[in-house]
Amino acid sequence: MRNQFIAKCVAWLFSLALLLCATLAVSKAEPGMLLDDMSDDTQSRWSYVADTVMGGVSRGQAVFGRDDQANVGFIQLTGKVSTDNNGGFIQVRRALADGLPADAKSLRLTVRGNGETYYVFLRSRFGTRPWHSYRQEFATGAQWTDITLPIADFYPSREELPETIGPSDVTALGLVAYGREFDADLSIARITVE
Repeated sequence: MRNQFIAKCVAWLFSLALLLCATLAVSKAEPGMLLDDMSDDTQSRWSYVADTVMGGVSRGQAVFGRDDQANVGFIQLTGKVSTDNNGGFIQVRRALADGLPADAKSLRLTVRGNGETYYVFLRSRFGTRPWHSYRQEFATGAQWTDITLPIADFYPSREELPETIGPSDVTALGLVAYGREFDADLSIARITVE
C-alpha cells in the first residue's frame, strides 16, 4: 500500500514538473517562434492608428480576413496616406509587453501588397514621444512573400534615441504606410521571430 502511495506521489510530482516546464516554455519567447499568424482573436492584439491622433488627415482602416486559397488569416491595412497638416501615416500596431527574445536576430514577415514600400516600426522603452521608433522598410507585391528584416538594420527615427535597439527593449510592433502621399494596401499573414 505504501509503495503504491509513493508511486502515485512521484507520478503526480513528475506531471506537475512537466506542466511547469510547458508553462515556462510558453511564457518565454524563443527565437524561431511564431509571434502572430493572424488567427484566434487577432482584433484583440492589433489596433489601427492614423496620424489623425496628431492632427493629420490620412484615412484608412484595418480589416481582419482569411485567404482560403493560401490557408492563412491576415490583417489588411488600406487607406490614403496624406502629408497634409503634418501628417503622413496609417498603421496597425501590436503591444509586446515582454519584448522580443534577447537573442533574436530578425523578424520574418509574410506579406502582400500593391507594390508600394511599407515599414515596420519598433517602439522601445527608450521612446519618450509617440513618434519615436526604430524603422525598416520593405517592398511588396501581389503574391504572398516572406521577407526577413534583421533587427540590427532597424534605425532610429530621431537622433536622441540610442543608435540601435536591443530585442528585449521592444515594446510594440507597427506595420506602417508612411511618409508620402499614396494609396496603401498591405496585408500581413504571419510574423516570426528568428
